[in-house]
Amino acid sequence: MTFIWPPMLLAVALVPIGALLYWALDRRRHRLLATRGGLGLAQGTTRRPAGLRSRAPSALILVGMAVIAVAMARPQAVVDLPRVEGTVILAFDVSASMGAKDMAPTRMDAAKTAAKDFVARQPDGISIGVVAFSDSGVSVQTPTTDQATVLSAIDRLTPERGTSVARGILASLNAIAVAEAGPFAGNYYSNQSPAPTPTPTPTPVPSGTHAPAAIVLLSDGENNESPDPFAAAQAAADMGVRIYTVGLGSAAGTTLNLDGFQVFTQLDQATLQQISQTTGGTYYGAADAQQLRSIYDNLDTQLVVQPQETEVTSLVAGLGLLMLLAGGLTSLLWLGRLP
Repeated sequence: MTFIWPPMLLAVALVPIGALLYWALDRRRHRLLATRGGLGLAQGTTRRPAGLRSRAPSALILVGMAVIAVAMARPQAVVDLPRVEGTVILAFDVSASMGAKDMAPTRMDAAKTAAKDFVARQPDGISIGVVAFSDSGVSVQTPTTDQATVLSAIDRLTPERGTSVARGILASLNAIAVAEAGPFAGNYYSNQSPAPTPTPTPTPVPSGTHAPAAIVLLSDGENNESPDPFAAAQAAADMGVRIYTVGLGSAAGTTLNLDGFQVFTQLDQATLQQISQTTGGTYYGAADAQQLRSIYDNLDTQLVVQPQETEVTSLVAGLGLLMLLAGGLTSLLWLGRLP
């Protein structure tokens, strides 16, 4: 057991000091009674029961006072608490095409808005990580339940270069694996992209089996870098991780000015639909971005029991008050007076 205010434990020392003072006063009272005609014979007094019954009320009160003094130090104990857990990785396409304005104000801003709405609606037990991908995949934020940290990571995202959807998927799978293995399982902050194929290759499991984890992929779907995004989606499916894709942009497309070059870009809905279908996830069009909140309904969280240091001041104080009450009641019943 640990204490938030350890100096308050000094108050425990006041209990025996108070007991000695009470004992001295009680002895003095009995001497005065003896000089007036004998113990227990004075008017309004009763004979004190002998043995345990005469000492139990005082002992209960003293112990109760000591327990309350301990409670004043705000004790903490490690308690096994049930907790609902799950992990969601927000994989953001940060390629140059995400700066297109066929979604107001830009595809990137629309992606951020949808992701922030999703984050704000998650319960405390859901850990959220952020992955950014263009021609490589980078873990921007480790999965955490601190929503303010996640929102800050989202705000820092800006359009970069080309698009490798596979890199985003593989970086997300790596983030899930590291989060579940623990903070010291590997070098999470490596600037190297994960290998095209996980090593060793996992034994395939049914889609969606890895239910407490999911990936939300926000992209326009235009893939112009290797490796194959469908092979990466299959790797996620083999691990049982669902990928929910969010298509950003318009099917009609728009022209983007990149360093003096005119580049035509449009939403590749078919690619994103196939990725989600392969993994047992769902595809959401830009107009349905607000439906991202329903992803949590499909995320089968797990109930785990974790040891957690918890303040138990109220329990200790309650025990102390019960002992004080028991001491007072037994004193009235057995001695006919309060101690």
